[in-house]
Amino acid sequence: MTALDVLKKYWQFETFREPQAEIIASVLEGKDTVALLPTGGGKSLCFQVPAMMKDGICLVISPLVALMKDQVANLQKRDIKAIAMTGGLRQDEISDLLDNARFGGYKFLYVSPERLQADWIVDRIKALPVSLIAIDEAHCVSQWGHDFRPAYLKISELRPHFPKVAFLALTASATNRVQADIVTQLQLEAPKVYKKSFVRENLGYMVFKAEDKLFRASQILKKYPQPSIIYVRNRKSCVEISEQLKSLGFTATFYHGGLHPKDKQKNMSAWMANSVQVMVATNAFGMGIDKPDVKTVLHIQLPENLENYYQEAGRAGRSGENAFAVLLHAPSDVSVAQNQFLSVLPDKEFVKKVYVKLCNYFQIAYGEGIEQEFNFNLNQFCAQYQFPVMKAYNALQFLDRQGVLTLSQEFSEKITAQFAISSKEVIRYTSLNPQDEDILLAILRGYPGIYDVPASLNISVISKKSGKTEADVYALLSKLKELHVIDYQARNNDTTLTFNEVREDERTINRVSKYLENQNKLKHEQLKAVIDYVANDQECRSRQLMAYFGETAGHCGNCSFCISKNKAPSDGIPLSDKIKMLLASEDLDSRQLENLTRETPNDVIFVLRELLESGYVSIRPNNKYTLSKK
Repeated sequence: MTALDVLKKYWQFETFREPQAEIIASVLEGKDTVALLPTGGGKSLCFQVPAMMKDGICLVISPLVALMKDQVANLQKRDIKAIAMTGGLRQDEISDLLDNARFGGYKFLYVSPERLQADWIVDRIKALPVSLIAIDEAHCVSQWGHDFRPAYLKISELRPHFPKVAFLALTASATNRVQADIVTQLQLEAPKVYKKSFVRENLGYMVFKAEDKLFRASQILKKYPQPSIIYVRNRKSCVEISEQLKSLGFTATFYHGGLHPKDKQKNMSAWMANSVQVMVATNAFGMGIDKPDVKTVLHIQLPENLENYYQEAGRAGRSGENAFAVLLHAPSDVSVAQNQFLSVLPDKEFVKKVYVKLCNYFQIAYGEGIEQEFNFNLNQFCAQYQFPVMKAYNALQFLDRQGVLTLSQEFSEKITAQFAISSKEVIRYTSLNPQDEDILLAILRGYPGIYDVPASLNISVISKKSGKTEADVYALLSKLKELHVIDYQARNNDTTLTFNEVREDERTINRVSKYLENQNKLKHEQLKAVIDYVANDQECRSRQLMAYFGETAGHCGNCSFCISKNKAPSDGIPLSDKIKMLLASEDLDSRQLENLTRETPNDVIFVLRELLESGYVSIRPNNKYTLSKK
């Protein structure tokens, strides 16, 4: 049976995408291979098809639990035996799973790189009839990658045990430096490298300045009513923007890591079935999503790095039809992004403090703790030790990536409250208990409907607005509940936290801290690349992205830069003259000027900025532009 026969039999595809067939042929010849395929390029088939043609089992190493589960489920639907060694399994369960992999006729075993840290698991894997080793998200092996995980460095230790087994390294985004590092760190032997061009000829990269992002997004969604994704940076924005779009007449839903699995599935199904046009999502959305008819992907906040941006933008236009990746930005976005991504980066001392407090929190003695498992609530932990939540979360994520501990799921906590007494009684309570006034006012101002219906409270926001600690807020809510002032419920979706090694405090942190400095430096460089990309409106957008990934490309002809350069004035009158003529009659704001000139917001804002700098116009307190030089 040929590779094409296998593809048709199990996946019902008639042909391979370029360069899948060449990658599969290389693997079947037993050669180490590197495959760099953009998002949606069909990486999984590059190891799944040859594995079905070989005797034995394919070992797939992947850091993404959600993706492992998704791929195993898809293989099982095709009557292909696959199994995944995910988190939360006891040692005896792992042992049974490996027995099944050895004797049960399985074709695929998915494991996380952290599992290879355990010698006894590696010993059991050595006994398996491994036919191929596929390393997904291979950029994680490089400290210069955007998601470095030191556990990947252990993968090369499998080489002596499987000297005749081909290694296939796969990734969707890697700079030239990362590509070279993948070959070195995985100890690949004269690998054949296949790289599909990162150019997406049907995808127009648009970057627009927008003072009113929701208005600009609504214009785009009206113009292109096909399925769309709007990426945002946090869960609160997901819900708010989804609701705002619905109030404007759009059909919209949302997706983030804190949703209940049933709600995730319901919202996803509605969007996949085109029952709703817009999916508003955090970067938790997209794993394994392959919807071919997505017309637009909008980012309304700056992404953390261009690797993530390219992958998320690439979810548009997979059908081959023309599609758009739109990034909307405002002057304040740079400082917001720096505060969001850089100010919350933990240094060595902070990571050590979090680790020590975490051990104390669970009463783990020095030299103990390995394989101990606990339910863990991030907000409560941070409230007890006065840690900033996001900075502590990043510290825990760092320790997770180093394999020091494992977090089984994302943190989420739902707190609802409703006043059980009238507003007059609340005022009376406040006058009698002035020490509680700041927190109560923050709640009343932030949730005006809390007398009528239960409100979902954001403890962090209440803490900031009241000037009190989160622990103070929790304490007051508990007190008010006991006094029957409020009905208060806290439902925690606690994560499971597992310690993977014994507690050694200084030694533990010293061992992994060398990676922290490099990662923090890399995050600064990556955000600078995003800021430079947004600011550079003098070069083709696609060309800029390709250059970042080490690829030379010509002008695409369909990005915001190329279109603005190719567009001739319909009436031959320069836009600056049109704006001056309009302002000679009356003062106008930028949106009115857009409508009257019928030009894009980007072009209008650009010309207005030039006119402001040259002194031809000025801006009034009501945000309307007025002509200064007649």
